[in-house]
Amino acid sequence: MMVDVTRVVILGGGPGGYEAALVAAQLDAEVTVVDRDGVGGAAVLTDCVPSKTLIATAAVMTAVEESDELGVSRGGEVTADLGVVNKRVLALAGAQSADVAERLAREDVRVVIGAARLDGPQTAVVTGGDADGERIDADTVLVATGARPRVLDSAQPDGERILTWQQVYGLRELPERLIVVGSGVTGLEFAGAYLALGCEVVLVSSRDRVLPGEDADAARVVEDVYRRRGMTVLARSRMASVERSTDGVRVRLTDGGTVDGSHCLLALGSVPNTEDLGLEGCAVGLDARGFIEVDRVSRTSGRGVYAAGDCTGVLMLASVAAMQGRIAMWHALGDAVTPLDLAQVSSNIFTSPEIATVGWTQQAVDSGAVEAETVTLQLDGNARAKMQGVRDGFVKLFCRPGTGTVAGGVVVAPQASELIHPVALAVASRLTVDQVAHAFTVYPSISGSVAEAARRLHRRA
Repeated sequence: MMVDVTRVVILGGGPGGYEAALVAAQLDAEVTVVDRDGVGGAAVLTDCVPSKTLIATAAVMTAVEESDELGVSRGGEVTADLGVVNKRVLALAGAQSADVAERLAREDVRVVIGAARLDGPQTAVVTGGDADGERIDADTVLVATGARPRVLDSAQPDGERILTWQQVYGLRELPERLIVVGSGVTGLEFAGAYLALGCEVVLVSSRDRVLPGEDADAARVVEDVYRRRGMTVLARSRMASVERSTDGVRVRLTDGGTVDGSHCLLALGSVPNTEDLGLEGCAVGLDARGFIEVDRVSRTSGRGVYAAGDCTGVLMLASVAAMQGRIAMWHALGDAVTPLDLAQVSSNIFTSPEIATVGWTQQAVDSGAVEAETVTLQLDGNARAKMQGVRDGFVKLFCRPGTGTVAGGVVVAPQASELIHPVALAVASRLTVDQVAHAFTVYPSISGSVAEAARRLHRRA
């Protein structure tokens, strides 16, 4: 039986917002999305879509550069025209945004251009745009305002030489020497992409290794590959400041050292867009970093107010934002709903090779938080990988002792984002390693290593 909730107001048009809007419209709600940055949000306009488009070009460059052993002759130097690349990047982002806007229009979702502030939990006040000053009544509010790049007083971006990841698409020429500060996911993805495009790249990493929050074995593979391809990785080096120099930039380190380059890309994490939204007047709780606190059905502490996406700080992935938004509407509008289960979330790092993960992690196993049997197969033994000249990477599976239920996995390979899907299905469906192993795979295929890893975890009944 449907709950009498018909008016939904959504603050933010990114994946959390527009996916929620589509669900609410499907459930016959009257839906208004208030968006100030463009439909699709950062994910479409300045983050996921443009960055992965840039990385797609970089992947082609890498394939060409490493094709000699396959008998391919380049017949000269292969170069990338960054102006052309970025023109395509921005065009694709704009086209994707238009596609989302068209879909919302087809579902009779009203999109209001502007910012919004809550005047209590049942009214949003629009500021800016054609609807400036309009008050929109709501039975349910979803806050999906996203996040923005974190910057420091000692490292202020200028959009020309010192850049955040949202500003790099204005470059028309490849940097001669790019210094990337931050070796997390965003920093390493861009560092790898620009290295492939032909830049000299210096990565400033404050930790012992890159990707400190990810599978250590996977991180070591990617770091070793990038060092072999010519990237300079400054481990255990912390940035103190970044400033313009005569003809470029200078990064000062806390140990007194300096690094000079033509450009600097700051990848220092994200800050939630939760200021000036009127959340305090709706009793919506924030954590110490300013992220909105939500439960597994996206409820905040404010009655009738939900939140989704990067502004919640819950696994900052577009797929998670979208699911949070859908769950919020299913719950608010009285439909069947399953709470968010982070153990089933697949994620991918678009380095070269890619790193894809789902479920339990090696860190959890090593710490004793969970008990698992593990097997790792290196790709250099896979027939298809050999044919493609792939030497770096592996497939790792975790299963529960006794039952053999697949509990997680890691894939490091070209297009690992595609190869992780059978592992994700196994985790979500609680399949055993024997069930995975008994499914036919194509020979030769890299996915065959997933089945082989499952076979190696078999225990005689």
